[in-house]
Amino acid sequence: MVEREKYHIKQLSIFSENRPGRLMDIAGSMKQAKVNILGFTIAEGSGYGVVRMLVDKPEKAHEMLTKEGHVVKFTDVLAVKMEDKPGGLYDLTLMLRDAGINIEYAYGYRNSPAAVLIMRVEDLDRAIDAILDSGRELFDVSHFK
Repeated sequence: MVEREKYHIKQLSIFSENRPGRLMDIAGSMKQAKVNILGFTIAEGSGYGVVRMLVDKPEKAHEMLTKEGHVVKFTDVLAVKMEDKPGGLYDLTLMLRDAGINIEYAYGYRNSPAAVLIMRVEDLDRAIDAILDSGRELFDVSHFK
């Protein structure tokens, strides 16, 4: 039996007005709290943005940002190790589609010699099983400390 919980990576989702200095404020809070930002992406909407962020101390970051008036929530995501070659993303998404797993959103980064895809899916545990059963690797929470 796979211990699935260790693959549930806590991502911060920070809702913020879309105006100059907001990302600076968030980054300043992380600096003050001595929280290291490991990865982030920004999705923009009409007049607001959502900063999705992986950090080494998610609980401390959540507490600090909330105290400063930011609207913050935790979202569990998966971190998939992918082959860093043409077709790596296609092969992964084909396998997930064939398993009936929908990706709600994703972002990636290169961590040579591999690439990492951070993704939010409808059913994390089913996705974990499908990914591991396909012979692929997932990063667990210890990778983000």
